[in-house]
Amino acid sequence: MAKFEKCEDILSWQKARELVGEVYRITADGKFTKDFGLRDQIRRASVSIMLNIAEGFARRTNKEFGQFLFVAHGSTAEVQSALYIALDQKYITKESFDKLYSDCTEISRMISGLIKYLRGT
Repeated sequence: MAKFEKCEDILSWQKARELVGEVYRITADGKFTKDFGLRDQIRRASVSIMLNIAEGFARRTNKEFGQFLFVAHGSTAEVQSALYIALDQKYITKESFDKLYSDCTEISRMISGLIKYLRGT
């Protein structure tokens, strides 16, 4: 695995950044904009993925980086759960749900791989 010089070099961070953009886009449209609680929660959870990868990287130890990656990993599951709510409330289409859910799964796998790498397994 390549050595990272900055958090922006981490592919899972890059993918999380794209996810944040998509989450903000879908939550700024239609009925989603009026469900302040869900809108804000899914935004915070998606942002948490990106920010925890960055903060963990900045700590400069594998142990601390790993701890922050676990939080980021949990936030991906939170986004996925919120997507189900958005789908059930008809705030998003099944197509949007499938794409975003898949993006979260990809990010989650990347984070898991990075955690394994940091642990040396």
